[in-house]
Amino acid sequence: MLLSLSVGSASLSLMDVWAVLRGGGNALAQTLVLELRVPRTLAAFTTGGLLAVAGALMQVLLRNPLADPYVLGLSGGASVGALVAMLAGMGGMVISGSAFAGALASTLLVFGLAHGTGSWTPSRLLLTGVVVAAGWGAVITLMLAISPAERLPGMLYWLMGDLSYVRSPWPPMVLLAIVCVLVMPLGRSLNVLARGPQQAAALGVDVRPLEWGIYVVASVLTAAAVTTAGSIGFVGLVIPHMLRLLLGNDQRLILPACALAGGTLLVLADTLARTIIAPEQLPVGVITALLGVPTFLFLLYRSR
Repeated sequence: MLLSLSVGSASLSLMDVWAVLRGGGNALAQTLVLELRVPRTLAAFTTGGLLAVAGALMQVLLRNPLADPYVLGLSGGASVGALVAMLAGMGGMVISGSAFAGALASTLLVFGLAHGTGSWTPSRLLLTGVVVAAGWGAVITLMLAISPAERLPGMLYWLMGDLSYVRSPWPPMVLLAIVCVLVMPLGRSLNVLARGPQQAAALGVDVRPLEWGIYVVASVLTAAAVTTAGSIGFVGLVIPHMLRLLLGNDQRLILPACALAGGTLLVLADTLARTIIAPEQLPVGVITALLGVPTFLFLLYRSR
């Protein structure tokens, strides 16, 4: 995080950054660090943590190591909501609110369709989410096709993940802290659930409420992440998979480690996005994809 605060189109030494954080430094350094880079760095760390924890929970819920936070169509719903607000010419807060509303609407739609008149299963939930995500993708393509040319750059950057316009990272940070505190005591139950619902029920776990809770919490985490920074892929897929290879399958270790490792990865990716072609900036989602694809393929090769 200190590295992220010090580098960019205008570089500062670590001593300059430390002086600003202690209340000193010149006015230009204070503005650059406190008003521009600190909110963006904290938002990057929080967004990465949200996506990684949501990915770990989704993989437990669906019992599929390839599940990620976007697999149930939440990203598509949030994207449609945000693009509608952009087409209407709305500002940042309205765009964030529309994205969050779209993510929650997609959550309710997927759960309602998967539940139907009976109970849902992980495979049914997964298939429903994939179909709904495909539908949202078609809507997004249609909106981009009919959008005015002057609005397209901002819309495309949001779809690829963009931390440039983050102003207050504190609400998602508080959400991440609360969820980590609430989920940690459930680590034993999550460990048993990962082995299958029948084994979990036989060992005294109340399976159905736990699955509902995981689904709701993972959906809210994903919605908050997408609302903060747009659609950023591979963080929620690579980080839990990597940590399981390093730490094993104990969710009491995996979940807090995901919060830290996911945040670290996205901070580094955002730092690269700001510095590779400075003063121009790349969408952070492009960096995570470029880093995530070879990393995940290497992890798959190692775990063979």
